[in-house]
Amino acid sequence: MGGAALALAATLAAPVATAQPARARASARVDLDARLREAQASPALEQGLLKTGRRVAAVCAHCHGEGGSSVKPDIPNLAGQNPAYLMEQLRQFADGRRRNEFMEGMIRAMDSDEKVGMVLFYASQPVAPRPPAPAALVAAGREYYGKVCFRCHGTDGYGNTLIPRIAGQQTGYLRTTLQRYRAGSGVRVEPLMSASTRLMSDAEIDAVAAYVASMP
Repeated sequence: MGGAALALAATLAAPVATAQPARARASARVDLDARLREAQASPALEQGLLKTGRRVAAVCAHCHGEGGSSVKPDIPNLAGQNPAYLMEQLRQFADGRRRNEFMEGMIRAMDSDEKVGMVLFYASQPVAPRPPAPAALVAAGREYYGKVCFRCHGTDGYGNTLIPRIAGQQTGYLRTTLQRYRAGSGVRVEPLMSASTRLMSDAEIDAVAAYVASMP
């Protein structure tokens, strides 16, 4: 190929290299934590990403409920969750540290701004109140929680950037999660949680789950 032909080929190829769809650009490797912090520091960007997150959450609502308040006892609430913690869970589903075929596929298909927007949207949503549990069961759970669980999750159950909010969580999901930590089963192994639950009885798990679900 002569010099003129090479120049023409380069000219024709240039638009293909530079005019990539916005979604493709957003799907490039992005520091999600940095993007989240950027959005939290910029009201205009945050509002734009919240709109994106609301659109994504419309799909998630089939399992996690409108606004992230699940109506299924074995599926967790996402509403009110700590954004940095929720972002870490997205990463764990994407790289296989947490396993759920549907969740893994859906999260891998999302671009970076969809992930950040979804996290911001759910973090901003109120948790729907749970139906009341028997008072004696809640009281027993409160006593146990006040001796053990508050050390990490806080007296209000809101956790922090590394530890999830559990206040108002679904009872069935809480119960199953505690049982799995106690048994050391599944891919989610956390030494501190395993140590804290190893000696819990089924009755204590039921009580703690009832109390935590009742927390506002």
